[in-house]
Amino acid sequence: MRRTGLFSAAFLVLAAGHASAAAIDLSKPYGNKSGCINKNGQQVYAEDMLLLNDTEFITATSACTFTEKKIQADGSLVVKSMCEAEGEDGQSPIQFTVKRSPKNAKKLVIADEDGTVYGEVSRCR
Repeated sequence: MRRTGLFSAAFLVLAAGHASAAAIDLSKPYGNKSGCINKNGQQVYAEDMLLLNDTEFITATSACTFTEKKIQADGSLVVKSMCEAEGEDGQSPIQFTVKRSPKNAKKLVIADEDGTVYGEVSRCR
């Protein structure tokens, strides 16, 4: 009987993790103002551009293609990617964390593995 309770509890924890993570839906692009302007291709150049979707993260100086996404217990996403930086040859592996903004649940915060925040993005219209 105790084992059934343990399995039920484990299932509920996993389901809760998936439910909270499901709230981060990258099927539609997120970006800052200039990122959303460029969601369908380069329209304008802006040094602050941030654009995030289900397969990539793009800034004014780099483009990262996702190779793996893992949902964390807190609902955030850890994303492994290969990035090309402007002015550099080849690609480098970089890991990002995408999570809800503590200030506004409709926004996402993107940070690298050192905790450096790239910025907040909102769903593009």
